[in-house]
Amino acid sequence: MLHHQIVSHDAWIAARKRFLAKEKEFTHLRDQLSQERRQLPWERVEKNYVFEGEHGQETLADLFGKHHQLIVYHFMFGPDWDIGCPSCSFWADNFNGIIAHLNQRDVSMVAISRGPLQKLQAQARRFGWTFKWVSSSGSDFNFDYNVLFSPEAIEQDQALYNYATQKVKYAEWPGVSVFFKDGDQIFHTYSTYSRGIDMFNTAYHYLDVVPKGRDEDGLPFDMAWVKHRIAYES
Repeated sequence: MLHHQIVSHDAWIAARKRFLAKEKEFTHLRDQLSQERRQLPWERVEKNYVFEGEHGQETLADLFGKHHQLIVYHFMFGPDWDIGCPSCSFWADNFNGIIAHLNQRDVSMVAISRGPLQKLQAQARRFGWTFKWVSSSGSDFNFDYNVLFSPEAIEQDQALYNYATQKVKYAEWPGVSVFFKDGDQIFHTYSTYSRGIDMFNTAYHYLDVVPKGRDEDGLPFDMAWVKHRIAYES
């Protein structure tokens, strides 16, 4: 970084304006992509999924509350784990404070994990999280939305993740799914996985504008640096 090009203020402004043109082009392309995403066809949700929440059993329809739109973060937390995935916890730190804002635009947001509700609640208290987090234990929800894979699928390299069969090491994987409720009918409108969930992580966007970026080169894997937030404090 010490060998980075250093220029005069006028030269810096000129370079910045050239790059600004590219940023504006990207913004317009992103707007177009977002519009196309909203125009994708929907599929009807036929199963009656039931989850365990703070007040007992809740259906997928219940998770909407009074809103028509629902965002689900598929949070990796296996039934026998003591704490949720560090990476998913990183994402949760980013969306914990925004739920009230989403509600103003007719959107509910929840996290769904297979872990027992008591374990989910314990981590939420420890991390100071207030978002709604329910357990899908005993439900097909994680399998049906392709964030959970059987031992057989893993062994045969047949895990269907990010819309293609993958060679994966673990049963649990992250993702984001979106649903719309119209009366008694629920529709699945969108799901994204892998790098597709990058856009939901505000911290990554801030890291992308600093000189060293995410600074993940040379790590065993990209997110090897990520820990539970409370682990940084020790």
